[in-house]
Amino acid sequence: MIGFDGKQLGILTLNEALALARSNGVDLVEIAANASPPVCRIVDFGKYRYEQAKKDKESKKHQHATTVKEVQLSPRIDPHDLGVKLSHAIGFLCEDMKVKVVLKFRGREMAHTEVGFQVINKFLTEIAGYGHPDFQPKLVGRSITLMISPLPRNKRAKPPGEGDSPTPPLKESGAADRLASTPLTQVPPPSPTVALKQPNSGFNNNPFAKLDVSARQDSQS
Repeated sequence: MIGFDGKQLGILTLNEALALARSNGVDLVEIAANASPPVCRIVDFGKYRYEQAKKDKESKKHQHATTVKEVQLSPRIDPHDLGVKLSHAIGFLCEDMKVKVVLKFRGREMAHTEVGFQVINKFLTEIAGYGHPDFQPKLVGRSITLMISPLPRNKRAKPPGEGDSPTPPLKESGAADRLASTPLTQVPPPSPTVALKQPNSGFNNNPFAKLDVSARQDSQS
């Protein structure tokens, strides 16, 4: 029998163990049924289950570190493909997995192994915030191999893409949208209003403009 404080109480009968557990307001739990005699413990069963679940969760976290994911590269890898491989490796490291990097040479590429080491070194530089190499890259046969382990969570960089994503710009659908998106300093000022002259109904230089018609009418009358 193991007491509530973890100390051994010796061998007790079932009735004595039950009475001791009831007097302390806790439970009697059998923790080693195959032992001779069986081992029991006086404990709060709800708290005991919680502690066991917590231990199991912690052990599973450490099990992730033993999982190894492989990423394959080539000396003539495209920059876009290298970025994709790098993104996958960062995702594995953020899930506490190890990453095995393998760069394979084909045919005449073996004559320029330094190019492969340049690709590996660039890969290590980009991934330095998430993992560290277990050993220096080495050439084995026709391949360069490397093992990368994840950094501790408190020293690891944040996963890429974490946080609010920027709002994408709106597409222009017409002249009105283009005008709305133009800064005010670039909008041309309105053209000044031009006063239009009323068209003349006669000659521009009217020879009868100064003729006194009223005096002529008086003389005729």
